[in-house]
Amino acid sequence: MALTKTQRRQRIKNRIRKTVSGTDAQPRLAVYRSNKEIYAQLVNDVTGVTIAAASSRDKDLSSEKGTKTEIANLVGKSVAEKAIKAGVSGVSFDRGGYLYHGRVKSLAEGAREAGLKF
Repeated sequence: MALTKTQRRQRIKNRIRKTVSGTDAQPRLAVYRSNKEIYAQLVNDVTGVTIAAASSRDKDLSSEKGTKTEIANLVGKSVAEKAIKAGVSGVSFDRGGYLYHGRVKSLAEGAREAGLKF
């Protein structure tokens, strides 16, 4: 029987998480994309702590106008600024089972523009 869309994404996500892990020096930049919003957080998997997070629902970003791809770029810049403020310069990117295309790609490019290295 064929997999549903969410089952397929979960399989891909598990495959990615086998290799991508966040440490204190290089946390994992985890991305979650819903139909309306996009969320990003920096996670230290060793201690299980979220270092910084940003989403399109944040007060400073929710008033922005534009396409979902443009807003994802702003979310990437926002999480990168928070990460640099927390003393993090390099991350490992976890696309969360989504294709590296569209909003996920835009978020990654925004984070790179703001100074994160991955």
